[in-house]
Amino acid sequence: MCPHSRSIRLALGELGIECETTEERPWEWRPTFLELNPAGNLPVLETDEGAVVAGAYAISEYLAETVDTGGRTAALFPGDARSRAEARRLVDWFHVKMDAEVTGELLREKLYPRMQGTLAGHTPDLALVRSIKANLRHHLAYIDHLADQHAWLAGDEMSFADLAAAAHLSCIDYLDEVPWEAHTVAKDWYAKIKSRPSFRALLADRVPGLPPPMHYGDLDF
Repeated sequence: MCPHSRSIRLALGELGIECETTEERPWEWRPTFLELNPAGNLPVLETDEGAVVAGAYAISEYLAETVDTGGRTAALFPGDARSRAEARRLVDWFHVKMDAEVTGELLREKLYPRMQGTLAGHTPDLALVRSIKANLRHHLAYIDHLADQHAWLAGDEMSFADLAAAAHLSCIDYLDEVPWEAHTVAKDWYAKIKSRPSFRALLADRVPGLPPPMHYGDLDF
């Protein structure tokens, strides 16, 4: 349920790279994990050659530079320099701004207490939840705007920006917090990317004791 990790899983799927995933709970601060990434955050990619690349930005750029797709799939940062710059700007929008204003706060409020075993003593912050929902509407409106202007969020080709945005929305949608009916353009864009083969593993994810809503795995909602 880490949106940054989910975006990399999507990228690997788009590039046709099989990977083995390992669950890491960063709040445990495991010494062996900190040896891989002293920052203690996710994701971390370990290659078959022994390279360790930490962080969604670094991993996405590493994949874009090192993976030869042979024309099988779209590049993570396609197009000319201007298009690539726009894709990177939007990746920053979703992985930093949306994470700080919506996804990260929502996961800390509704999911992490359950995973940490502290749910019984957790008191929901209703003012914070209202603020998160207001921020989410702002981000969905921006996705509406972007998807209405282009075939994909950053332009005419799918990019890592789409994967980053979809990764965040998949986490929020798992918690049944996305008001899809009020944002039909964003909904159509999400349905398009959700139907790609790279999304299947994410749609199969389940949090023990917390099933997603019925529409979560439905490609047509």
